[in-house]
Amino acid sequence: MGSDKHSVGLLDTLNMETVRTILTHTSPYPHEHSRHAVIAVVVGCLFFISSDNMHTLIQKLDTNIKWWSMYACLLGFFYFFSSPFIGKTFKPSYSNFSRWYIAWILVAALYHLPSFQSMGVDLRMNLSLFLTIYVSSILFLLVFHIIFLGLWYVGLVARVAGKRPEILAIFQNCAVLSIACCVFYSHCGNNTLLTKKSFERRSSGWFMLWNKQERNTWLAKFLKMNEFKNEICSSWFAPVGSASDYPLLSKWVIYGESNCSNGSCAGSPGDISPIYSLWATFIGLYIANYVVERSSGWALSHPMSLKEFEKLKKKQMKPEFLDMVPWYSGTSADLFKTAFDLLVSVTVFVGRFDMRMMQAAMSRVQDGAKQEDLLYDQFTEKDELWFDFMADTGDGGNSSYAIARLLAQPLLRVRENGSVLTLPRGNLLLIGGDLAYPNPSPFSYEKRLFRPFEYALQPPAWYKEEHIAVNKPELPCGETQLKQYDGPQCFLIPGNHDWFDGLQTFMRYICHKSWLGGWFMPQKKSYFALQLPKGWWIFGLDLALHCDIDVYQFKFFSELIKEKVGENDSVIIMTHEPNWLLDWYWNDVTGKNVSHLIRDHLNGRCRLRMAGDLHHYMRHSYVPSDKPVYVQHLLVNGCGGAFLHPTHVFSNFDKLYGTSFECKAAYPSFEDSSRIALGNILKFRKKNWQFDFFGGIIYFVLAFSMFPQCKLDHILQDDTFSGHLRSFFITVWDALMYLLGRSYVSSVGAFLLLVAAITFVPNKVSRKRRVLIGIFHVSAHLASALILMLLLELGLETCIRHNLLATSGYHTLYEWYRSVESEHFPDPTGLRARIEQWTFGLYPACIKYLMSAFDVPEVMAVSRNNICKKGMESLSREGAVIYYASVFLYFWVFSTPVVSLVFGSYLYICINWLHLHFDEAFSSLRIANYKSFTRFHINHEGDLAVYTLAVDKVPKEWKLDPNWDVEPKQHLSHHRKFPSKWRATSSQQDPVSAVRVVDHFVIQQTQKSDL
Repeated sequence: MGSDKHSVGLLDTLNMETVRTILTHTSPYPHEHSRHAVIAVVVGCLFFISSDNMHTLIQKLDTNIKWWSMYACLLGFFYFFSSPFIGKTFKPSYSNFSRWYIAWILVAALYHLPSFQSMGVDLRMNLSLFLTIYVSSILFLLVFHIIFLGLWYVGLVARVAGKRPEILAIFQNCAVLSIACCVFYSHCGNNTLLTKKSFERRSSGWFMLWNKQERNTWLAKFLKMNEFKNEICSSWFAPVGSASDYPLLSKWVIYGESNCSNGSCAGSPGDISPIYSLWATFIGLYIANYVVERSSGWALSHPMSLKEFEKLKKKQMKPEFLDMVPWYSGTSADLFKTAFDLLVSVTVFVGRFDMRMMQAAMSRVQDGAKQEDLLYDQFTEKDELWFDFMADTGDGGNSSYAIARLLAQPLLRVRENGSVLTLPRGNLLLIGGDLAYPNPSPFSYEKRLFRPFEYALQPPAWYKEEHIAVNKPELPCGETQLKQYDGPQCFLIPGNHDWFDGLQTFMRYICHKSWLGGWFMPQKKSYFALQLPKGWWIFGLDLALHCDIDVYQFKFFSELIKEKVGENDSVIIMTHEPNWLLDWYWNDVTGKNVSHLIRDHLNGRCRLRMAGDLHHYMRHSYVPSDKPVYVQHLLVNGCGGAFLHPTHVFSNFDKLYGTSFECKAAYPSFEDSSRIALGNILKFRKKNWQFDFFGGIIYFVLAFSMFPQCKLDHILQDDTFSGHLRSFFITVWDALMYLLGRSYVSSVGAFLLLVAAITFVPNKVSRKRRVLIGIFHVSAHLASALILMLLLELGLETCIRHNLLATSGYHTLYEWYRSVESEHFPDPTGLRARIEQWTFGLYPACIKYLMSAFDVPEVMAVSRNNICKKGMESLSREGAVIYYASVFLYFWVFSTPVVSLVFGSYLYICINWLHLHFDEAFSSLRIANYKSFTRFHINHEGDLAVYTLAVDKVPKEWKLDPNWDVEPKQHLSHHRKFPSKWRATSSQQDPVSAVRVVDHFVIQQTQKSDL
């Protein structure tokens, strides 16, 4: 808190240590204060607006359909643009920027339309007053904060005050304060003397709303509340007095308009303006609240003992989980780094440098069958063994932790066919790659992989994050052999995402660390062989980015099969990618070395192949026939935490190595998978709001050459609605022809978009079909962009024709404000002139250009008129930049929801009708639900029972598990009865309670296939 500088203040002499322990709050000041202020201002706005006769809006509004259409389009586009941010807080601050941006652009558009004037509200005065108060408040509070920090530095206030305020929070408070003053001015004015009205409970109408005699007329009374509103204005917000009461302030205040006229006051200075009084009150409350909280913490407003505070703090604790990776984010540095790493990996590492080759070269023993770094046999002496398999974790924190919590439980009780199964925790955990998304960086490994597993099962007390394991296995004290360790162990293989940096992060965090949470990691290389009891083996293969094993891996496993694997043994092959499904889907052949190993070396002993990469669960089993069977079961389970993948795309797979297979289980089901894809139409923008950055710019480039459209008379002069539509779409077609034949910027943008769209189509289909799909895709975007362009131009043209825009120059709002300022806010003491002199003219200049920058529609309409009358060449370079910038500010808002809708519809059509884009169409949805892992059991007879356990809905809210909190800490966390720190806020949604069996089958040890 504060700095190390020794400052002695008045409050520092008190015993404040306990207070300072309590002062930390979840929301840093002043966000909490401004949030309450926003609520108060909104309630006040609703009350004052509802107190006027709302029906006048409909009675006085022009009945012409063009105004209703304009309101519907304007409000609709603004709603869909802002819908992803309603009621949510995002990081980074793009969402906060979007909220303020929307408020600015929407108000600047609405105040020109003929609606608020019919309600008796002149928005020109409100907007100009808002901007003036806003700038004044910011400058005043900045000066206050500078003075306060200076007092802290010299030791006149407590060290608690040393934390600097957030600039954005100051802007937010000033905006709320300014809005509150404008609301008061709109309905109470700046009069110092208001007509007094009697205020009685019986006649006011407010307290009679629910009387039995007048229950049927409560709505009418609600619409006639002017008397109550006037009473509030005259009594609750009455002026604080005359300037003569405060002689020191007589030259530094604003006066009310009723006592002064033509800039002069008779006699002594008049009453102080109620607007000024309200502003000063808000500023005073802000300063007082800030000083008290920064000087004494929250102790004054939250008095409680330290013990009570610690209990409350634990109850309010929440895990710091990262959200699902935004794959369509246009502003994510992680995604750009991922693309760069992938480009470097493909061009540099593939075929040139391979970390697997380096691992083989560093092995001490050359005989592949005896390498201790690759072969592990610590489980062979067990009479039975439980082990788990999961893959593709490290995406969203909620989904990754939900699976890690299930894996960490000492046992799980699940129901199957009316009976209860008790499944103990696995002695071994296998993770099939893609450990963190989107790229293998230290940040993603620590936050997306290690953090959820450490929350689920804590590492030993002596574990240090920075420790590097040089001589693995580094066993706990008192144990000399790996066989003696009774805790859960973990072995992992890398996936394609782990290879994006050439396997550097995987080697550092997996091969040179000993603990993944409470799971011990004895693994030294990126591939391994595990010898299990009852003749079972697990081969963990590293396919890298080649989708195949290298020659050194092949040498090791082939010699291991020859020298160690018995004729009656059974082998489980674990890879990251399910080549059988992907080769069928892409009509390709990969993994030739793996196939050679299975067919010619294992020779029928491969009982099960399991993989991840596809984020769903599917199991295919062989169909008995006379043909040789090289693999009996094919299992894909990539539901360890990453976004969901569809299953219905792979429903027709049925053959591998000449053997027929049939699908025995799919999670989610084919029907559910197809239904989920519909979310691309309905939820694409809500899930991928950062796609705005690219989408809005693309549409603006497509329509750039079409601005402005000066000849729109034929659309506006039609008498029928069908005539309007016909003329509208004819104009769109003409604009398209102009774009393709005569424009430069838009035609080049359309051509580049077409090339990108054709390239985006998977090469699964022929080149001709790719071109056709790309053309239809780009045509939809082009049509949408031109329609939006024409709608914006029609709105401007309509407002210009009705003298709502372009009535004077760029500074219309400022010129109007200066003409009425002296009338409504008299200045008999010359305060404004003194401020202008002291600031060297910056005071009126800042207000002038701020108002012009705010009034974007006026700037756009004036520039458009100049272009239509004199041609584009009449504009200077700066004028052209200003015009297109003002157009972009609105066109970006209109285009972002539409581009998301068109692109989401494209993905839906491709995934459900053409079975294309299975990765792109579901990564866009960022679905954290439908998570699963597979638990295996080698029983006393040597049979392998396989249980796939799933959670349909992943919790989003977690709380500290009280059982974990009160349970005595153990030396090793796997001895605990309640090993996981967090549980779901709702007990019914907790993964331990909601887990269920989605697939169960048994592979018998004695069941052999004839080759």
